[in-house]
Amino acid sequence: MSLRFTRSFLTACALSVATLFTSFAFAEGPKTFAQAKVALKKNIYFDQNQDGALGTFYCGCDWEWVGKTGGRIQPERCGYEIRVIPTRGIRTEIEHVVPASWLGQQRQCWQNGGRSNCNKTDPVFSAMEANLHNITVAIGELNADRSNYRFGALPSTPLQHGQCQSKVDFKARVFEPRDEAKGMAARIMMYMHDRYNLSMSEQQQRLFMAWDKQFPVTTWERERDRRIAKIMGHSNGFVTGTNTWSLGHRNSAAGVVSAVPATSKKAPAQQNSKAGVQPIRGNTNSKIYHLDNCPGYNASKPSNIKTFSSEAEAIKAGYRKAKNCPKNK
Repeated sequence: MSLRFTRSFLTACALSVATLFTSFAFAEGPKTFAQAKVALKKNIYFDQNQDGALGTFYCGCDWEWVGKTGGRIQPERCGYEIRVIPTRGIRTEIEHVVPASWLGQQRQCWQNGGRSNCNKTDPVFSAMEANLHNITVAIGELNADRSNYRFGALPSTPLQHGQCQSKVDFKARVFEPRDEAKGMAARIMMYMHDRYNLSMSEQQQRLFMAWDKQFPVTTWERERDRRIAKIMGHSNGFVTGTNTWSLGHRNSAAGVVSAVPATSKKAPAQQNSKAGVQPIRGNTNSKIYHLDNCPGYNASKPSNIKTFSSEAEAIKAGYRKAKNCPKNK
């Protein structure tokens, strides 16, 4: 065997090993939301901003990439009209379809210090926040208007952003995405709730099941899933068809691979609650409390939430149970 051949062989082996380790590293996915935003631009949405592609998630507008992860739209080109926030009405932002506050509120870290504390102490929250399956590109003003509102149908609500078909009811805290986004939004919701064992009300389950059926998986959605899977190491099964959602779905909790570190301080509600049961949430404004299977469990602002370890504790504090909570719990 010649020396030249031996060197070529060893070089090829080294490259193969490097490729293997690189693939393994990518399969773990981004570690932070900042890394996820860069990956979204570079590896997933790099060709979706122009020339008749999907465009921004809620309005379908083209954009030009600016900086590491931002973008800029020309509102007049897609019929978008700025409602009240001029600076955010001409730029794109990275949107969590399942809001970060929803992800955090079902983790004890959020009760002990909000998003910054979760980033520091809870690896599961960091994984949820950086999950590429859950993020997309939206106009900044729509990102702000959607806030952490639940999705719903708003047939009598007029358009508020020019020709953009997404609508928002600020009083009811409900956001209706345009038809082109509904199926994809529903399947992202199913995936995130299943993977990270998040609770979902029966009302929301029925809505997403209907949208999933009414708005089937598109060619772009399949391609998006393929690109994300190359980085994350797994697909959204509700896109590929390996998973289905039925009423009362039992979550796989496949993404809950580690708990809050033992060194982190636990709140009394976490210590006194039964394993696997989410703490009871009271709204400090309305003095109404919700169990984890109540439709309003995720509706309160984080700043208005007070947690309790039992209904008796909530009642003693002057709270009453929400009337729309199921009676069997």
